[in-house]
Amino acid sequence: MPDRRVDYLLIGGGLASANCARWLREEGASGEVLVVGREPDPPYNRPECSKEYLRGEESREDTFFRPNDWWRQQGIELMLRTSVTGIDLDRRTVRLSSKQEIEFDQALIATGANVRRLNVDGCELEQIHYLRTLGNADAIREGVAEAEQVVLIGGSYIGCEVAASLTAIGKHCTIVMQEQATLERSFGGRAGRFFQGLLESHGVSVHGGDELERFEGDGRVAKVITRGGLELPAEAVVIGAGVTPDVQLAQKAGLEIGELGGVRCSSRLQSSAAGVYAAGDISEYESVAHGGAPVRIEHWDVAFNHGKTAALNMLGRDMPHEEVPYFYSVLADWGELEYVGPAYDWDEEIVRGSMQDGSFTNWYLKDGVVKAALTFGRSEDLDHARRFIMDGRPLDEARRAELADPDAHLGGVLR
Repeated sequence: MPDRRVDYLLIGGGLASANCARWLREEGASGEVLVVGREPDPPYNRPECSKEYLRGEESREDTFFRPNDWWRQQGIELMLRTSVTGIDLDRRTVRLSSKQEIEFDQALIATGANVRRLNVDGCELEQIHYLRTLGNADAIREGVAEAEQVVLIGGSYIGCEVAASLTAIGKHCTIVMQEQATLERSFGGRAGRFFQGLLESHGVSVHGGDELERFEGDGRVAKVITRGGLELPAEAVVIGAGVTPDVQLAQKAGLEIGELGGVRCSSRLQSSAAGVYAAGDISEYESVAHGGAPVRIEHWDVAFNHGKTAALNMLGRDMPHEEVPYFYSVLADWGELEYVGPAYDWDEEIVRGSMQDGSFTNWYLKDGVVKAALTFGRSEDLDHARRFIMDGRPLDEARRAELADPDAHLGGVLR
């Protein structure tokens, strides 16, 4: 016999669950809403962990999705420091780490992702950090307080953002990465070299085409050794080696897992079980913006908007998730990149504006069709990019030339 019953059970204490709870209430849900999360903090904006919060420019409360009183005012129960250990889909119940059993009518699974940990010699040394939570950011800030030399492993979002943040507070940062240029896996070599140049111009050292061999030190890390033979002094290390979707709970419950490693979902974000939805990093959903192809995306904005779509469909609205995925990254106060897409494959890049001047949009096309756009200093191009991506028609040579012309009015490109 379950200990209690709720109408809406939201599993995971991140942004997807938080925004789902918000929209349930805003759209008139009167039933009991319960959010179960394993972290000690209420839902917060995770991107700040590598930015303002890491630099000490935001308080912990500044990162929160809503003030603590808001949850009580909305009649939403937050159960923190608690994990769901099992789901029984036939009985519509979950078992909690507190040994409680809860029956639910509808559920959202938004368990996020776990950092990918590296298993190399010396990985047990102190002052080797990973970044995923506010607690991790606290440990990094404390760990580098007396340090001068910090090494970042990985040249993607985490490596670049943390390098920028720590450089901004006076540390000397070095990035070691497998890529030839920072962020090139997402944006290609040309844009990657632009961002690497931006980092280097502010004092960040970058070693591309190399990878970690081992750490050395006596109890505490003192040196990073690469396979290419570099020996880098390091009083602290931050590893950004990517994440893996936390689908263990969903998989154990018998939900279908897709080829991209996420919980297989329809365009409505419903899993293979009726009334059970998945959102955020674990959701492998049929994307309207990608012609119905399955995508799985790890980014703040996607999780945020997934929460709304899941809430509306829990309320019977039968709404596909039609948002074009949006990404952003802030490198200290040196600049902000924005990106819509993503493009998994492209055969043409068109630059609008000037990378040299630091104001450009890089369009990514496949067979003449716009698949993505990266902007730096040209946010006004984003809405046009979303429209081109959703339209899906190939552009002829004249229309592609308009993409490159910073003075052209993009509103007429699809005429």
